[in-house]
Amino acid sequence: MDYPENFFEVPTPHIEAKKGDFADFVIMPGDPLRAEFIAENFLENAVCINRVRGMLAFTGEYKGKKISVMGHGMGCPSMGIYSFELFNHYDVKGIIRVGSCGAIAKNLKLRDVIIAQGCCTNSNYLAQFELPGDFSPLADYSLLEKAVNLAKEKGISYTVGNILTSDRFYDDSGSVYKWQKIGVLATEMETLALYANAARAGKKALALVTVSDFVTDNRTETTTSEERQTTFNDMISVALDTALANLVDLEG
Repeated sequence: MDYPENFFEVPTPHIEAKKGDFADFVIMPGDPLRAEFIAENFLENAVCINRVRGMLAFTGEYKGKKISVMGHGMGCPSMGIYSFELFNHYDVKGIIRVGSCGAIAKNLKLRDVIIAQGCCTNSNYLAQFELPGDFSPLADYSLLEKAVNLAKEKGISYTVGNILTSDRFYDDSGSVYKWQKIGVLATEMETLALYANAARAGKKALALVTVSDFVTDNRTETTTSEERQTTFNDMISVALDTALANLVDLEG
C-alpha cells in the first residue's frame, strides 16, 4: 500500500511522544501499569512520554543505554496499532513483548518463561496483507538467540517454541486441545500482530511470555493480576538484556 504524503508524521492519534522520544528498542508489556513498574524498577532517569488513552510509555537508561517501555493493550488490534506506529512513525528498530500466557503444553509450570519462536493463530489479522498463501510469523533470530543465551546464563527455566495468538480469551469450542496435539506451548493474544508488523516494516521483534495459568487438563494454578504486574522479573531482565545486547551490536 502507498501511504499518503506526511502519513508518518508524529505525534499520532494514539501516541503523543515527539520524534526522538523513543529509544531504538522498546520493551512492551500488555498492561500499562506493568510498563510503569518496569520504568520505576529497572530504568534510571525514566521520563513519561505518553499518557494518551492511559497507555503509558517511558524512556530511560538501562545499564547506560537508552531504552523505552510502553504498554500495548490486549489483542491483535491494540498491539497492531502501537507496534505499527512505533516501527513506522517513530522508526523504532526493535520491540520485545513481555507478557503472560495460558499454558497448553503439559510439561510447563507456573511462571515458566516461553521464548516464542513462531506463532499460530485463529485471528484474521494477516488477511490485510492479501498474501497468496499462509504466512508463518517468526521472531527475529538475533533477538531469539540472545534471549536463549541470556536465559541460560541467568539459570531461568525457559522453553523455545510455537505459541498460539488467539482472538478469543473465552473459547467455547475447547480448541486448545487440538493445538496441544501438534505441540503448541501456550496461548496469548498479541504476538502475531507484533511479528507480522515487524516483518512488514523490516524490523526486529521477539515475544517472551510467562505462564500465568493453565488452559488445559483441569490445572487450576494461577497468578493474580498484581503478581502478573510485579513479579515477572525473570522475563523482564532477559528482555532488557536482550535489547541491550542488540543496541551494542547496532553501535558496532
